[in-house]
Amino acid sequence: MMPSFEISSDSASSNFLINGLANMQDTMSSLSTSESSLVSAPVLLLAAGVVIFFGVIGESFFKKTGIPDVAFIMILGVLIGPVLGIIQPEVVLEVVPYFAALALIIIMFDGGLNLEIKSMVKTAHFASVLSIIGFVISVGIVTGLTHYWLEWGWIESILLGSIVGGSSSAIVFGLVRNLRISGEAKSMLSFESALTDILATIVAFVLFEAVLTGSLDINTLGDTIGRAVAVGLILGFSVGIPWMYVSTKLANSQHAYMLTLGILFVLYFMANAFGESGALTALVFGLMLGNKAHLSRYLKFKLPKVDSDDSMHNQLTFLVRTFFFVFVGLLASFGNVEYIIFGIVATVVIYVGRVILTKTTLTKRFSKLDRKVTSVMIPRGLAAAVLATFPLTMGLPNAEAYPQIVFVIIMVSVIITTLGMGKAKKIPPPESQKGGFVNETIDPAPIQDKP
Repeated sequence: MMPSFEISSDSASSNFLINGLANMQDTMSSLSTSESSLVSAPVLLLAAGVVIFFGVIGESFFKKTGIPDVAFIMILGVLIGPVLGIIQPEVVLEVVPYFAALALIIIMFDGGLNLEIKSMVKTAHFASVLSIIGFVISVGIVTGLTHYWLEWGWIESILLGSIVGGSSSAIVFGLVRNLRISGEAKSMLSFESALTDILATIVAFVLFEAVLTGSLDINTLGDTIGRAVAVGLILGFSVGIPWMYVSTKLANSQHAYMLTLGILFVLYFMANAFGESGALTALVFGLMLGNKAHLSRYLKFKLPKVDSDDSMHNQLTFLVRTFFFVFVGLLASFGNVEYIIFGIVATVVIYVGRVILTKTTLTKRFSKLDRKVTSVMIPRGLAAAVLATFPLTMGLPNAEAYPQIVFVIIMVSVIITTLGMGKAKKIPPPESQKGGFVNETIDPAPIQDKP
């Protein structure tokens, strides 16, 4: 039975901040004294060059085969770090707290840019059910396994479950573009992955506080989630809509994208100041800018250049994704075999839960191809990787276990998704469909007239 948790007073937030900063300061102090762990600038630049080279190759391979490049990039990090020892994990820890925040907001902003509001509205109910129920199922599975197998406390178990509770928007957005599924299914899966990224981020940050304070109040959790959602929506809309108009005046400016990026960073600071992680704010802000073609007709202003086609944004997103997944590989450790087995078992059970959820949620309006793709779309990625690094910088109990377990879950989930995509490609889409989505308005009667 799940025990009840209580939070003593309103001073928990201040204690959380003080303890977190103190632990981070102690970590940085200990790292700065270990000069032997530092690498020279030429070696670091060499490693960066190799990462970029393999990142480009992995992305090209992904576009041609549909196999996510995440696995290759993370394995490269393992080779550079734990295997060859070119870069020590202690060095990476000095950069991760800053780079994690950058990676989170850039990827969520990119996800918003690539979401279409019209298609999103059509499948919002399906995406909401998949994201919320799917997130709860995944968190429940990992929580139970963690508590009874690894014998962690309930709060720590729920925290690990929330970190890996949702699919990765960074991977899903790229996967669905190369599939012959319907536009509605693409929008549904993209929207679902964005929602679960946000859910995982908000819930995880609430639980970080709970782990440090040693207690959790369910009412406080609900209030915090509600406040974070409200802050994200208000900031994203209130700044995103005016910036759409401002960007029309800056369409030909050489530094228009850099100004948008500056606004995004300011929004992240404001979101954190008001109690939101910045993920939802970045997503909504990107959603406004990415749908200017549709929204401009209602707001009565001249249509500017589409921001999602900005080559600078594409390059920045590529660099952020590539380097952070390498960082995850650098932090990987295979010393504890139990964590490896745990990660494999947890991912397989999550996949089984996903298959059951898909069969009970998606109606026959979706083709067999759509349903198959949806059932195997479980890749964990950037959000999980980012969140797994925070216990290390905050000094949480079992902090070293989070990157190890999450690394295995990301790898296994990507493998399951890749194998499932291979099987899905063998399923021919129905004739009365558009990209796999069954067109219910087509009259099947003419088919009977065949000789």
